[in-house]
Amino acid sequence: MAALYREATILPQLVQRLSLIDYPADALECFLLLEIDDTETIAVARSLRLPPWMSVVVVPAGSPKTKPRALNYGLGLASGTFLTIYDAEDSPDPAQLKEAASRFLAEPSDTRRPLACLQAPLRIGRKHKAAISSDILDRQFAAEYAGLFEVILPGMARLGLPFPLGGTSNHFRVETLRRIGGWDAYNVTEDADLGFRLWRDGWSLGTISSPTWETPPGRFKLWLPQRTRWLKGFMQTLAVHLFKPGLGFKGLWAMLTTLIAGLVAASIHGYALATITMIALLGILSFEIPQLQISAFAVMITGYIASWMTCIVGTRRIGLTYGAKEFALAPLYWGLLTLAFFHALVRLVFQPHTWDKTPHMPDVPVADLHTPIIRPRYSEATAGREAA
Repeated sequence: MAALYREATILPQLVQRLSLIDYPADALECFLLLEIDDTETIAVARSLRLPPWMSVVVVPAGSPKTKPRALNYGLGLASGTFLTIYDAEDSPDPAQLKEAASRFLAEPSDTRRPLACLQAPLRIGRKHKAAISSDILDRQFAAEYAGLFEVILPGMARLGLPFPLGGTSNHFRVETLRRIGGWDAYNVTEDADLGFRLWRDGWSLGTISSPTWETPPGRFKLWLPQRTRWLKGFMQTLAVHLFKPGLGFKGLWAMLTTLIAGLVAASIHGYALATITMIALLGILSFEIPQLQISAFAVMITGYIASWMTCIVGTRRIGLTYGAKEFALAPLYWGLLTLAFFHALVRLVFQPHTWDKTPHMPDVPVADLHTPIIRPRYSEATAGREAA
C-alpha cells in the first residue's frame, strides 16, 4: 500500500518503480490510497496504465486526515498474507518483497516472540537539482539515515530489542496488524508507535538488507516541518507507551535509547553548542584558558564521538564516504534539531494531530535516484558490490 496526498506530479514515477518489483504478479495486490478531496492525484492515477495487480482506492472523507488513517482503510481491504508500506518518493529494491517473504516463512513457529515486522533500510539518493535542493542538509540527512538504518536498527534487532519503525518499507503480517488494531490514526509518527505496540503485544521486529532509495526533504524550510513532525510524534508515542505496563525491561531500555534520548539530545544540543562556543570565544578574547566543567565536556565529546562513528560506519557499510566536510558540519546540523524540538513542542500543544506533509518531486532520469549524495569510496570491494 502507498498512502498518497497531493502527489500528482510524482505518482507516475512511483507506479513505474513499483512495477519493477520482482514477485509473481498473481500473488501481488497494490493499493494506491488517495484522499477523496485530492481530485488532481485521483485524475492522474486513473489516467495511468496500471499493472493488473495495482488499483486506485479512494479513502472516504473523515478525521483526522492522516497517512495512518488511510492505511487503516486499506488494511480492511487487503487480502494477502503479508503487507508492505511504501511512500510516494520510494524506489524499492526489486528483490525486497522476496527477501521479506523468505524471512517470514523461515521463522521458527515455536519462537517465544514471533516475527511481526521487517524493516528495510532506507537510503538517501541524489535528487535532481531543483529549487528545493540543499546540498549540505541533504548530505547530513543521508549520513544520518545511514547511521540509523545500517547500524542502529540492525543492532537493536540482533539484540532482540524493539525499535521505532521507519515510515516506509515496513513488511508486516496482515493478521498481526489486524489483531492489534492497525495504526494509530492520531499519531503523526505512526511507525514509531507501531513498533512498540507490536512489542507490547508479544511480537518481535527484524531488519532485512534489500534497501529502499528515497530523496531528502530539501532545503531548510522543508526539512524543518518534517523533523518537527517526527519529534512531535515521538512525544505522542512516549505519552501513550511510557507509563503503560507490558513493555518490560527490554522495551523500556529501547524506548530510553531511541525516543527519550533523541528528544533530550534534540532539546539541549543547540543550547549546549552555543554555550561551548561562547565560553571558547570569551576565553580567546580575554587570553585565558576557557573554564569548562570537565565532566560535562566529557559527556558532550563522548556523545559526539558515538554519533560520528555511527555515521562513519553506516556510510561505509553502503560504500559511501563520510568526509571531513560532513564531519565538521555535523554538530551544526545536530544543533538545528533544537529548533525543531521547540517547534514540535508548540505544535503538540496547539496542533497535535496536524500532519506536516513533505512535498516530493520526480527525479530525472530514474537511474539518478541511485546516485549517492555522499561521494562513493572507489575500491575493489565497492566495485564488486556495484557489479553484483
